[in-house]
Amino acid sequence: MWYCVEFVTVITGLVIALASYFYMQSRRRPNLQQSMEQFKGQPRLPKFAVPKRYDIRLKPDLSACKFSGSVAIELNIVADTRFIVLNAAELSVDTTSVSFTHSSNSKVLRPSKVDVVEEDEILVLEFADTLPIGMGLLTIRFQGNLNDKMKGFYASTYNHNGEKKNMAVTQFEPADARRCFPCWDEPACKAMFKITLDVPSKLVALSNMPIIEEKVDGDLKTVSYQESPLMSTYLVAIVVGLFDYVEHLTSYGVKVRVYCQVGKVNQAKFALGVAVRTLELYKDYFEVPYSLPKLDMVAIPDFAFGAMENYGLVTFRETALLYDDQHSAATNKQRVVIVVAHELAHQWFGNLVTMEWWTHLWLNEGFATWVSYLAADNLFPEWKVWTQFLDDYTEGLRLDGLAESHPIEVEINHTREIDEIFDAISYKKGASVIRMLQSYLGAECFQRSLASYIKKFACSNAKTEDLWAALEEGSDEPVNKLMNSWTRQKGYPVITVEVKDQKLVFEQSQFLASGSHGDGQWIVPITLCCGSYDVCMNFLLESKTGTLDMKEFLSDKSNLASAWVKLNVNQTGFYRVKYDEDLAARLQHAIENKHLSATDRYGILDDSFALCMARQQSLNSLLTLMGAYREELEYTVLFNLINISYKVERIAADATPELLEYFKQFFISLFLHLEDKLGWEPKTGESHLDAMLRGEVLTALAVFGHDLTLKEAIRRFHAFLDDRNTPVLHPDIRKAAYVAVMREVSTSNRFGYESLLRVYRETDLSQEKTRVLSSLTSSPDPNIILEALNFLLSSEVRPQDAVLGLSVSREGRETAWTWLKDNWEHISKIWGSGYLITRFVNSIVSPFASFEKAEEIEEFFASRTKSKISRTLKQSIERVHINANWVQSVQNEEHLAKALKGLVLGKV
Repeated sequence: MWYCVEFVTVITGLVIALASYFYMQSRRRPNLQQSMEQFKGQPRLPKFAVPKRYDIRLKPDLSACKFSGSVAIELNIVADTRFIVLNAAELSVDTTSVSFTHSSNSKVLRPSKVDVVEEDEILVLEFADTLPIGMGLLTIRFQGNLNDKMKGFYASTYNHNGEKKNMAVTQFEPADARRCFPCWDEPACKAMFKITLDVPSKLVALSNMPIIEEKVDGDLKTVSYQESPLMSTYLVAIVVGLFDYVEHLTSYGVKVRVYCQVGKVNQAKFALGVAVRTLELYKDYFEVPYSLPKLDMVAIPDFAFGAMENYGLVTFRETALLYDDQHSAATNKQRVVIVVAHELAHQWFGNLVTMEWWTHLWLNEGFATWVSYLAADNLFPEWKVWTQFLDDYTEGLRLDGLAESHPIEVEINHTREIDEIFDAISYKKGASVIRMLQSYLGAECFQRSLASYIKKFACSNAKTEDLWAALEEGSDEPVNKLMNSWTRQKGYPVITVEVKDQKLVFEQSQFLASGSHGDGQWIVPITLCCGSYDVCMNFLLESKTGTLDMKEFLSDKSNLASAWVKLNVNQTGFYRVKYDEDLAARLQHAIENKHLSATDRYGILDDSFALCMARQQSLNSLLTLMGAYREELEYTVLFNLINISYKVERIAADATPELLEYFKQFFISLFLHLEDKLGWEPKTGESHLDAMLRGEVLTALAVFGHDLTLKEAIRRFHAFLDDRNTPVLHPDIRKAAYVAVMREVSTSNRFGYESLLRVYRETDLSQEKTRVLSSLTSSPDPNIILEALNFLLSSEVRPQDAVLGLSVSREGRETAWTWLKDNWEHISKIWGSGYLITRFVNSIVSPFASFEKAEEIEEFFASRTKSKISRTLKQSIERVHINANWVQSVQNEEHLAKALKGLVLGKV
């Protein structure tokens, strides 16, 4: 009996054990036995494997434009799985090379199935058994092409001693490291990178970190680099080509170099000085030193973006890094400073502390934009860049005034959606709300809290709320509550203000350029001055409406009925203001009597223009206000006045063509005194701002057809054709002269067009080529416009530069649209994989102003829209509707002709 009982006990125990085993397996099985289908169409990679370290070896073949490589990735398997899922795109993976070796037992596991899902750009490895929890090593060999799309690992061309050569370059942001090596291509998947390159021995080979070993073997060399600190894949970088360089050390020993094509080294010196000084400034401001031993900056001939902040190896378009004392304009010089400062800011904001996902892209780009102005103001205070920042601020307002805008924090559900949010919302609205917050909290408190945030999240990832928490802790202000209304909903308010019974009455509503009513509501930091900048106050408008008794803060009660009131002092708040007629008249009087700052003069003008476009204010009142700026001298204010004039002229041509010449004469009258003041040639000791203003004023006078300006510009252009070093056509006015030349070009008078093409072909300065391309489509002759647009598609124009010629003259709109339709298939093939495709759509579609054209555009794109342009297309069509409504409003405006003629004759 005892024997039988024992036997039963054993059997029972075995049954229980087996039941338990199968139960546990069944618990696991739903995860383990799902097919590869579960990973398709997902916005992000599964999290059961975490990369810790990459060992990458690449061998580019610059002649064949191919590369081969291998990667060994140290992984931590953190959950039961039979799958490893990572990103790969446009790579030929050697499936026989794929293996996973677990650290605990060194057992080599090979996948039972390898699947490349091209649509989702993922590589799915399926194993027969569950992978052991813990560390292991994944190895993969692969091959790829050095593409011509300026993304991933690509080829750029340059000329050396008359011979065309290739260089190999990477551009991985936002999600293109996967085109160079299989990886976890998401910002949160930070790892360390050890890179080795096999390259031609005569070439320079650069990566994020310094070289630790270089072995030459005949025509090839193997270059090994120090292992990087923790960083995201989009920041990995490689450049292989023939370069020259200049270098300098920071005071704390960081070696800074600027690389450029051989023969252009003198053009690299200015950016080098800016970079060294900027690194010193940021070290003090962020209270954290630059974290790598070296910083290289490289000018790349073919480059889609302006620049890219790769950790320790920043890449640039040539126009954004190189500066030629003889042939670059003042605007080029300023662009170099702003772009260098922007990319170096990323070495802290973006590289050291990285956004957790692309929803938080603005943390990178908004901050880098804002900080770049901080640096430029420190380096060149005489440039008044914080006043110039208003151009960025306004660009953010213009885009965010569309119903088809998006919040600063925008949900990204697929990598295809990322390119379209590299826009004025992420960059310029982002920078503007940071400036608004800094103004509200105070500069010192803001800087101290920011430094604390960077120290806390160094070498890791952060979300928007992490920044708000740091600023809230440092300021004891409700930052999170205040800022969520600005980052989590699209749009911004217009604050309507009027005087009632000696009280200011405020009301906020969402501003939309269409004139429609939105339902957004914000916590608005209101600042205002009354009669003087000594009489100021500020408060938070947290509800729809608010009131303020003027007697409480205006000491001279006799001024109650006449004192000007300016809201949003110095335009620090991201909102517009609409004044009642009486307050608007007081402000116009204050402008004419020079009582207001440049930033406030700018803001009043820009708000008035936006309200006019939204049909909340008449064109007559806008023109009258513009007349108050006849004696304006400030560059930034005039730059905006000129741009507003261009836009009003286009609307007037559609709405009231019979009045077009009066509009042109009025605009000429606003700017003609500046031509007399500034002249055509630089003056000894003149300011940087006057140098930039000269070109803008002369261009405007040429566009509006001022006869003497056109003749003088063409005369100087002819002298320039005879001698490219002549002082009579300074770089600051070349664009103006080129536009003037093209305004006189026609099918029967082609000399100017052909001469500009000759200038383009003979120069090797990228900035000169840019000036020519952006002028070629200024002709009023549609046949010339078509020829110029076709030239943009030719092999003579680098793909990155084609978009520079898309801003065609008003007379060329229809020609450009037909050209876009006829060439859409080719354009999509060349530019469709990157963000530049959006420029073709926006530049050519947005200027139209009829409902019929909007319908035609929608019909054309109905079967041609890709996700990469869907948001841009909707925004562009919305702009066409806004223009069409504005045209109708102007057509219905009474007394416009009489008022305009009065302005021209100086009677108003």
